[in-house]
Amino acid sequence: MSPSPVRSRVGRPGLLWAAPGALFFLCFALGPLLLVGYLSFTEWDGLGGLPSFSGTGNWSRLWQDSTMRGAVVLSLLLTALTWLVQTPIALLLGVWAAGRQKNRAVLSAIFFLPLLASSVALALLWKTLLDPNFGLIADIGPWIGFADGDVLGSSRGAFGAVIFVAAWQFIPFHTLLYQGGARQIPRSLYDAASIDGAGTVRQFFHITLPQLRNTVITSTVLMVVGALTFFDTVLILTEGGPGTDTTIVPYWMYETGFVSRDMGYASAIATALVVVATGISLLLVRLTGFAAMRSTREGL
Repeated sequence: MSPSPVRSRVGRPGLLWAAPGALFFLCFALGPLLLVGYLSFTEWDGLGGLPSFSGTGNWSRLWQDSTMRGAVVLSLLLTALTWLVQTPIALLLGVWAAGRQKNRAVLSAIFFLPLLASSVALALLWKTLLDPNFGLIADIGPWIGFADGDVLGSSRGAFGAVIFVAAWQFIPFHTLLYQGGARQIPRSLYDAASIDGAGTVRQFFHITLPQLRNTVITSTVLMVVGALTFFDTVLILTEGGPGTDTTIVPYWMYETGFVSRDMGYASAIATALVVVATGISLLLVRLTGFAAMRSTREGL
């Protein structure tokens, strides 16, 4: 009988190498998440004293809060609309940026500039541009249906502005994802299609799009999680108004916790948001079969 083969441990790092990452995750991710989960069962103003246990009172209130229900609807609507706006534009720009067009690198670098600035700075920039008194919107407002230029003062205009600013800011990031994915597609597939007489449009729908399936799913998951946790732009641009017309779930959590000083209820909102965002992400991965994919080169 031949001896059993000895498994080689060459190139396999020990558990000690994972300790820094695991400690970081424990301190700055899992720990705060568990703390917020605990606070959701308490009453606390966040200033002095200790949280007092209140049972499931905050969770019962969560289901009865009409503002919360409206915020959920707006968050889901924002998620759907930002995906519909960002995905086609980012996909087309990413495929274009992966090509060999003249001046492509320079134009791509200029287009990706919004990624270098913070969300707060960009929100302040757009709030200035959309100011009806001295902003650019005062001149172009009548052309887009706002005679007085007060876009942020109307329900339709304020929500549209939030979607526009979010898309303008994050389309470059998703474009980078599609650019990287498009560059991994073998050139031989396009050469073979050209020999068969397929034009640019047919190559895009029969080669490029199927080969970018993994990238589309990855981008979609990031868009969904990002839209459900979108906050800073709403805070600076509209402050949830006019009224509650742009009060999405993260902003309502901020209003409840840091304005009304009701940290227990705000923690319940935050915990519910984490659960819903995680559930939607896992559902997308499950339904699309992303977990079973092993390569972006699906046609090979």
